[in-house]
Amino acid sequence: MIDSIYFPEPLPINPGRSQSQPQPAQPAGKQGEFARILDGKLPAQEVKFSSHAQQRLQSRGITFSDTDLKRLEGAVESVAQKGGRESLIMLGDAALVVSVRNRTVITAMDRASMQGNVFTNIDSAVII
Repeated sequence: MIDSIYFPEPLPINPGRSQSQPQPAQPAGKQGEFARILDGKLPAQEVKFSSHAQQRLQSRGITFSDTDLKRLEGAVESVAQKGGRESLIMLGDAALVVSVRNRTVITAMDRASMQGNVFTNIDSAVII
């Protein structure tokens, strides 16, 4: 009965092939450098205006300067870093409800239209 047990021969190691050595982990400084380069290469996402918001801006005579738009983009970026999803952004005399994930202004109103309004479905507010 012991004679029927089969012990296979071990496979030879190919001497022509070198075994790969594990790569040492990169220091944390390299990873920080990668993030910095990646941020520099990615285009900054501009804030868009939905067709509804564009109609509201036109009908209410609300206009924004380039400086205002830069401040709006900064506010949206700030809310995004804090994890906000839907935000009310007060920019001068205008109130903007913004989808932070999509970087899209959903609706806009002027100071006269804000009187007595209740803003719902927002998780953050920014006054700039």
